[in-house]
This record gives sequence, structure tokens and C-alpha cells, in this order.
Amino acid sequence: MFNPKDSLRHAVALVAIINLAYFGIEFTVALNIQSVSLFADSIDFLEDAAVNLLILVAIGWSFYKRSIVGMLLAAILLAPGIATLWVAWEKIDFPIPPDPMSLGLTALGALMINILCAFILARFRHHRTSIIRAAYLSARNDAIANIAIIAAGIATVVTVSVWPDVIAGLGIFVMNLDAAREVFLAARAEHAAAKV
Repeated sequence: MFNPKDSLRHAVALVAIINLAYFGIEFTVALNIQSVSLFADSIDFLEDAAVNLLILVAIGWSFYKRSIVGMLLAAILLAPGIATLWVAWEKIDFPIPPDPMSLGLTALGALMINILCAFILARFRHHRTSIIRAAYLSARNDAIANIAIIAAGIATVVTVSVWPDVIAGLGIFVMNLDAAREVFLAARAEHAAAKV
């Protein structure tokens, strides 16, 4: 018999594994070419894996407990942004542009991974809990971020400057900030409803 919870568990577990695997790849490339945007995106892959593992644990919990996890996930969504601000500041101090070919190809791989994850989670995107919404928003935002990083790679070829990479990295920070706000508001509303 079909069980929607089992289907959700399988989807979330698969997305967590995929994100963890690509984190290792992207983080290694980001360190090698000193890219702010790839660093931000790789940390985001790690955050996505953590988000999906938390969701996997919290699926069977009460509505009230899941709302608390939703608020925790909102805080987790902010972590990559803080790390990105630090790396961006260091990059501005030492303005050496990253290798545009490595930047673009790694971002293209990340885009394909994020589209796959968004596709896996798409059927759960209207799920009534904030934790499921967090997973879908995270995958969707990451796909948008990867397009920005590919554009930064092209712009780096043209300008031979660190600024396209830095701007893309800061754009990812702003997007994560907005996703964190949306998840927190949904979790707070769930928390209030569960108390009633």
C-alpha cells in the first residue's frame, strides 16, 4: 500500500545524500580556485543536507515539535550567508579572480544537481509544514544561484575581475536571508496554531 510519509522520507533521504556528495566536490573546487560564489554555494549544499536530515528525523513528530524544527531550520539557512560575507571580505582584500572555466563547469554541475533535487521535492512543495517548504525553497533557490554563478564565470572571462564572483556570492547570501525569513514566518505561524 502507498504511504505518503514513506514517499516523503525516501525523497528527503535521497536529496540529503545527493547534496552531501556534491558539497565535497564544490567545496574542493572553491578552495582550489578561491571562489566566493562557489564557496557560498558549497556551504549551501552542506546546509541542504543538514536541512533534509533534520526533516527526515522530524517527519513523524507532532505539529508543535515540527514547528520548533522549522524555526531551527530558518537559523540554519542563515549560516551559509555569514560564512559567505567573511569569504567575500577576504576576496576583496586579495582581489585575484577565480578560474572562470572551473567556476562555470562546477556551477553547471551544481545546477544539474539542484534541478534534480527540486524535481524530487516538487510534489511536496505545497506540503503544509514549514520544514518541507524549507527543503523545496532551498533546492529552488540553489538552482537560481547556480545560474548566477555561471553568469559570474562568463563575466569573469570578460572583465578579468573578482567582482562578478563576489556579487554572485553576495546575491546568494541575500536569497538565503529571504528563504530563512519565509521559513521562520511559516514556522512561527505553525507554532502559534499548535499552541491553540
